[in-house]
Amino acid sequence: MVSAALLSLVAVGCVLAMEALHRAEWPSRGPYTAVITWQALGLAWGVSTIGALLAYGLSTYELGAAAGLVALVTDVVTGELLLTELSRGLEGVSRIAAVVLAIALTLVLFYGLVSSFVHVVRVRRRHHDLLELVASEHPDVPGARVVDHPAAAAYCLPGVLRSQVVISAGALAVLDNRELAAVLAHEHAHLRQRHDLVLLPFSSLKRAFPRAPLIRTYYESVALLIEMCADDQARRTSSSRELAMALLRFGAAGPAPVPAGAMAALEATTPGVVRRVNRLLRPDTELPYHAGAFIMGGSAFLLAAVTCLWHIPV
Repeated sequence: MVSAALLSLVAVGCVLAMEALHRAEWPSRGPYTAVITWQALGLAWGVSTIGALLAYGLSTYELGAAAGLVALVTDVVTGELLLTELSRGLEGVSRIAAVVLAIALTLVLFYGLVSSFVHVVRVRRRHHDLLELVASEHPDVPGARVVDHPAAAAYCLPGVLRSQVVISAGALAVLDNRELAAVLAHEHAHLRQRHDLVLLPFSSLKRAFPRAPLIRTYYESVALLIEMCADDQARRTSSSRELAMALLRFGAAGPAPVPAGAMAALEATTPGVVRRVNRLLRPDTELPYHAGAFIMGGSAFLLAAVTCLWHIPV
């Protein structure tokens, strides 16, 4: 029962920490560190919540959540589990319910991850096939394909074998050469660092719990940080002003549709565009190295602590 209580405290603490991280201002100074922190908190929340339910439901074994699962499988095969727990009355029923709830939560999270991955792969495959028909090479845009569309849009389609950067004719009309280079550098940063895979766990959570506004809010926070990471990569070859002006020109040109599964330079519905532009034009001091190391160390310690709590046999 001690491990169940501690894992419950960790799960609640992760939720509070995610809310504090969402409201904090330092993530824009160290977006890479913040994204890793989001990942650690999300993983720790899921593992600790499932572990707390299992630790309570399997507390009669006095083996902890991990070893208790092995004993559970044995008793399920022999049929002893149900008879033993039902003989304990209401307490036994509550333990069975906790185990069932843990299994259900695991399946929901697994379903969200797998279904999101399959959906994105299918959508990207169809869009890649469509680009073969409607997109073309352009001498002024090396490494990208141009779509003859009046709306200003630029996005990338990540993939293992055929990643692609796409830009519309409308975008070419509103951007000068240096702004275009900044946008292309931004999109290539998404592809090179596989930001789509970084965002996948959060999009799977959103898919598993579609009616949870808090998860959608946190997803948008992580998505904004990923865009900032790509902005920082683009600033290595282009000036901040050029990228900021490109974002403003995209916004002034009006909303442009972004295909599902793509990562766009600018989405019309994204409220963080102003934050990105302000960050580019008036950059804050970067997160100090020692602060980033402390946060990363804390994230690693959190995951290690959750793993250890799964094995406490009390």
